[in-house]
Amino acid sequence: MYQTITSDLTNNILTLTINRPDKMNALNKQVFNDLEAVLNEIENNPEIKAAIITGSGPKAFVAGADISEFGGLDGEQGKALAKRGQDIFFRIENNRKPIVAAVNGFALGGGCELAMACHFRIASENAKFGQPEVNLGLIPGYGGTQRLTQLIGKGRALELLLTGNMIDAATAHQYGLVNHVVPQEQLLEKTTGILQTILTKAPIAVAQCIRAANAAYAPENQGYEMELTAFGDSFNTEDMKEGTAAFLEKRKAVFTGK
Repeated sequence: MYQTITSDLTNNILTLTINRPDKMNALNKQVFNDLEAVLNEIENNPEIKAAIITGSGPKAFVAGADISEFGGLDGEQGKALAKRGQDIFFRIENNRKPIVAAVNGFALGGGCELAMACHFRIASENAKFGQPEVNLGLIPGYGGTQRLTQLIGKGRALELLLTGNMIDAATAHQYGLVNHVVPQEQLLEKTTGILQTILTKAPIAVAQCIRAANAAYAPENQGYEMELTAFGDSFNTEDMKEGTAAFLEKRKAVFTGK
């Protein structure tokens, strides 16, 4: 049914697995198309009462965006690319049904942003989180500058955004980025167990809890627009072209500040 996602509906919980293991489950246009279709299904199918998003294989949840799709884009095209991602992630965040990330490995760049768009996150012990876009002469464009700051605070967020460093699952738990850390073989069991508890509660009340909690950050929505503009502007820089080329060529980038 989907090209890049496998899905399983058991006991009213839909488990979605991003399935591009050869690309570390990187987000490309087709993944976004499939996510959009899955969200339509979640919203319209009364049999689905909650969802889990995870990645295929033992290494990666989603290791980032597919950088090969960034080549040759100008500022406006870059902004449009980010807007597509933001719009889909808003649909996850604002979904009236609980959507939880089961982070089974690397959650970097767009993968970290996808996990943060979910209502909360459970991580396996080998999970790693980061926003390494600065290494490409870029910034996060799918909401990462906003949600990371909301979830772990400005100081910690800026350190991760500005260094591009990764943190492990234990640090992510300490920071409040994830709710629980479990051995990988227990990840889906733990996540499912929490959702099964939620599904015993009143569905309208659950939906209103999600809506009310999201409203706490409503004044920050202008930050997403600022992120879009800044992300698009990055595509007009020589540093972005150098950073993405270096990534694809597997060499160290040489930035000039232009």
